[in-house]
Amino acid sequence: MYKDKKIAVVVPCYNEETQIPQVIKTMPDYIDLIVMIDDNSTDKTVDIIKSYSKTNEKIILIIHDSNRGVGGSIETGYIWARDNGVDVAVVMAGDGQMDPKDLPDLLAPVVNGEVDYSKGNRLFTGEAFKKIPKVRYFGNSILSFLTKIASGYWHIADSQCGYTAINRKALEMVNWKDMYKRYGQPNHLLVMLNILNFRVRDIPVNPVYGIGESSGIKLRSVVPRISYLLIKNFLWRMKEKYVIRDFHPLIFFYLFGIFFGFVTVLLFGRLFFFFWIKGLDFPPLNAFAMMFSFMSSSLFILFAMWFDMEANKHLR
Repeated sequence: MYKDKKIAVVVPCYNEETQIPQVIKTMPDYIDLIVMIDDNSTDKTVDIIKSYSKTNEKIILIIHDSNRGVGGSIETGYIWARDNGVDVAVVMAGDGQMDPKDLPDLLAPVVNGEVDYSKGNRLFTGEAFKKIPKVRYFGNSILSFLTKIASGYWHIADSQCGYTAINRKALEMVNWKDMYKRYGQPNHLLVMLNILNFRVRDIPVNPVYGIGESSGIKLRSVVPRISYLLIKNFLWRMKEKYVIRDFHPLIFFYLFGIFFGFVTVLLFGRLFFFFWIKGLDFPPLNAFAMMFSFMSSSLFILFAMWFDMEANKHLR
């Protein structure tokens, strides 16, 4: 128990035979349950977990009969926590990249009722740039910015950090079966939480790298795929939050911004055809119209973002 709350740590695992012993051994004593989700590993991960479970009654092992992705593993763990009376569910990866020393800071705002969901942010200090591989740091930065727009949580960053804590109310209200099953799970969950008006907070955590972990993530495929997911989620959030559940005029600002942006592209294409292909002078009216539509698009979108920030600032 932690401050009279039942705490479960959900540990998604896939081929973590070298790292999982350290994850289990360093789990804090105040954790009530360690829910380990094996995602159809092909190494000795399951055997190692079973051996530790003989002397550690806190360990609950759930084995997937097929690989469902990290999001699918977290979904399984969250549903188990929801159905077994857990007050706060924490996610810690099976590769040992989440420092247990940060756990009290992650739990505090959720246990104290200040927020419904807390997530780690490895980018608060300069250590992140030194420790995180530069390509991953760059990809994370792009996805973090897109996640701000898609989710409405403009105050959060490091969207790909999976070190999180969620309270019972959110566990019960989120439809976990609809959650994205792969690497974009944290991004999709933030959108779902925003639509339900849950409070979210970033917590500084220590970035842990170079401990023997391995990653099969390929940024060339992951970043475009999650970017597409975020565009779909953004449109879904606009519809659900500002049209169906309530109404906000920022919808019109985004629509006008997109419309004028489309007009800008068409006019630029016309200028390109006249000047670079035909070798003719710019049509002055065309050039003026393009500048006007570009400025209009920028202003409408910036105002829409500002309205969205104001509408969600209480969810901190």
